[in-house]
Amino acid sequence: MSLHAFLYGAGVSSTLDSPPVPTLDASARTAPRRRTRFLALPEARWALLATATFLSALPLHFADAPGWTYGPLYAIAYLAGGWEPALEGLRALRGKTLDVDLLMIVAALGAAAIGQVLDGALLIVIFATSGALEALATARTADSVRGLLDLAPATATRVTADGEESVPVSRLSVGDELLIRPGERIGADGRVLDGTSEADQATITGEPLPVLKTPGDEVFAGTLNGTGALRVRVERDPADSVIARIVTLVEEASRTKAPTQLFIEKIEQRYAVGVVAATLTVFAVPLALGGDLTGALLRAMTFMIVASPCAVVLATMPPLLSAVATAGRHGVLVKSALAMERLGEIDTAALDKTGTLTEGAPEVTAVRPATGSGLDEGALLALAAAAEHPSEHPLARAVVAAARARDLRLAPARDFAAKPGHGVTATVDGRFVTVGRPDSGLDTDTGTDTGTGTGTDTDTGTGADMDTDVEGGTVVRVERDGALVGTLVLADRPRADAAETAAGFTALTGTSPVLLTGDNPRAAAQVATATGITDVRACLLPEDKVTAVRELQRAGRKVLFVGDGVNDAPALAAAHAGVAMGRAGSDLALETADAVVVRDELAAIPAVVRLSRAARRLVVQNLLVAGTFITVLVLWDLLGHLPLPLGVAGHEGSTVLVGLNGLRLLRESAWRRPDGGRPRAL
Repeated sequence: MSLHAFLYGAGVSSTLDSPPVPTLDASARTAPRRRTRFLALPEARWALLATATFLSALPLHFADAPGWTYGPLYAIAYLAGGWEPALEGLRALRGKTLDVDLLMIVAALGAAAIGQVLDGALLIVIFATSGALEALATARTADSVRGLLDLAPATATRVTADGEESVPVSRLSVGDELLIRPGERIGADGRVLDGTSEADQATITGEPLPVLKTPGDEVFAGTLNGTGALRVRVERDPADSVIARIVTLVEEASRTKAPTQLFIEKIEQRYAVGVVAATLTVFAVPLALGGDLTGALLRAMTFMIVASPCAVVLATMPPLLSAVATAGRHGVLVKSALAMERLGEIDTAALDKTGTLTEGAPEVTAVRPATGSGLDEGALLALAAAAEHPSEHPLARAVVAAARARDLRLAPARDFAAKPGHGVTATVDGRFVTVGRPDSGLDTDTGTDTGTGTGTDTDTGTGADMDTDVEGGTVVRVERDGALVGTLVLADRPRADAAETAAGFTALTGTSPVLLTGDNPRAAAQVATATGITDVRACLLPEDKVTAVRELQRAGRKVLFVGDGVNDAPALAAAHAGVAMGRAGSDLALETADAVVVRDELAAIPAVVRLSRAARRLVVQNLLVAGTFITVLVLWDLLGHLPLPLGVAGHEGSTVLVGLNGLRLLRESAWRRPDGGRPRAL
């Protein structure tokens, strides 16, 4: 039986009188989703027909109805589910290889030939279902890669000596000058010549906030421009852009990553050849010694049935699929038995930062009224939120959300205006309020300076000077009628279970996890300190993350990578096993990963690794049991006379035994978190 893939089924501000500009939220960071429907695949339709006819025949068979009532249904099941694996097996045979698929088809036909029609039909249905799910997995991966290409616009506005022209992105050349209007996606990798704006480049670098772009700054194709207009000089051919390289990296990693194979797959060629040769021998030798044709055929078919790898297949699949089901109940969707097996083999964990170890969105972590301002924390937060309320920027939304969480009343704002790179202004209760940096020379030292010593403020484009404090936060200055009244600190908090997860990985693998992020070193270091991670690698583009993963693997490590964004997809594909965070994960990351954490409960990942290791132990137990039964039955048939009913009973009994043993992982007690607790079930 083929086990190759038993798969399931990877803000901008604006003035009030300006035209609406798309919000830079998570929906803008992922490609439009184009998913292949299951029944659109011919393999799925054939599998459905085979399963339906088999299930229709089953009750008639057990009720001892006349053979003509269920016989045609079984025949349809054989034809619908068996023709394709039989054809593939014959093609492989023509290429001088023999696989278990063809062996199992022959076993199914042999079982039917000696009256065991039900057994043969069951094998056929298993074949058809496995093939359909494998086809679905392949189609979904192709969907996700095509969707990624939608991030890059089809056309761009090129500036010429005669004015402007709209051209296909594929016709752009290095040195071309582009006009990027507010709300447009950038058409090519390049450098800003003129203008000031923000760009949401989370898809490329994983940075949680839009980044200020001024002359001399680099921009990436597929990222979303904010409120300002930019003139950009193309510096890379579109075919060599970062977004194009992400697609290439995912495809190459998916093709070149050696698949972890289950035990039966590793020996299937030799096993299949051996069984076929032995079956022919069992049939031919008695005939050569003068035996009768019927007796020789019966013995050979009995041998084929007892030697068929059904018990070995079920020895492998139920523990892994039971582990998949148990993980699913606790919020982790593992896409295949092979993926579940790989999770148990990992000995190193590599983690993304933004959206994985952290929440991926800013929150107000401190409200600091200035001395003599006459405002307490609530009044300062309400004042800032009132001014920021019309803004669509992520920091503004975070300030407003914090005020609403405290049930603060927000006064109406009039004369609202926003300037990328400087902040927002508004009139609140007759007072002129500024949130951010009203001019480029604004000093944010208010007595609450965080003392980073970096000497560099990175402007967010909302008026918030990005001065990173000891908490890795962003300081936002609030003024009223030109006088400082306080500051707010916003930060992308580590998840509540981030430290627990890092400790769990350390306990499982014996080494601390590695932090791989596209964010700046100081932000990465702050998260690493909070979570107990010691190996930190920052400022990584997608290809840099792949390089880091491959370096670890060349050193003999089996790496588990955990991420959520488009920029994480190549590393997810290159790693021995990949896990994506489900709630904010991009389509490409979700499709590329081996598993998805549906509820974003980070601590569930070490738990599913423990579950996988338990499943692998049960697989070994089952293989020993299955191998013992097959050996005894085969020797009995070869050295003595094994009655067909007893051979079938022994074969099916061993199959049931290993199947039930594998189902032990469906128990609730099989799921354990690193702290010994159990996450709540879905």
